[in-house]
Amino acid sequence: HPIWTPSGRIVTNDFPSNHLHHHGLWWAWTSSMFDGRKSNFWESKERQGRIECVRIEERWSGPAFGGFRARHRFISLNAPEGPKAALDEVWELRVWAMPEGEGFLFDLVSTQTCATKEPLVIKEYRYGGLGFRGSKEWEGKTGCEFLTSEGRTRADGHTTRARWCAMTGSVDGAPATVGFLNHPANFRYPQPMRIHDTEPFFNWAAPQAGDFSIEPGTPYVSRYRFSI
Repeated sequence: HPIWTPSGRIVTNDFPSNHLHHHGLWWAWTSSMFDGRKSNFWESKERQGRIECVRIEERWSGPAFGGFRARHRFISLNAPEGPKAALDEVWELRVWAMPEGEGFLFDLVSTQTCATKEPLVIKEYRYGGLGFRGSKEWEGKTGCEFLTSEGRTRADGHTTRARWCAMTGSVDGAPATVGFLNHPANFRYPQPMRIHDTEPFFNWAAPQAGDFSIEPGTPYVSRYRFSI
């Protein structure tokens, strides 16, 4: 946050009053188990986990694209000995130089690896993974519209699977659209979605399809494209 449209309108929101743990574009697991204890890295009020930015490892720019690489750490707060790292994560974000009039386009690759010899077990839940919070002007049942690659909308899209989803609404009196594209190599592709019925919230939610785990020595890699 913030993410802009080419005309300078902001399409994200941070710390919305009804969900203070939503931060523009973010990644967190909700219902999970680490070292035999519950971990919730999504809802900070539960005080079971947090996510730290460790450092920005690299930044680059050029005529075709610019971007950065950032390292994060998922910290479990439930261990008797105190906070303990559960996952290491690297974000690589690449923003493409697009012809004028074709919007903004950027790619995000998240690579998550176990920080110890213990797996992180992700439990079945209605949300968790990559989340997006849209403009504060998109609040309410009619604040924005959703359309999926399968022709689903806000009325019938929640818990369905899709290759892409678009969120559209008005910002400062002009229309704006955010497109979320899911890479075919992603786990459980096409992934199920969390589409909120009254809030501008979207989530690629692999946990909807059941339990799974991130195992030591096996990176969990996710790739997404965003069209603004």
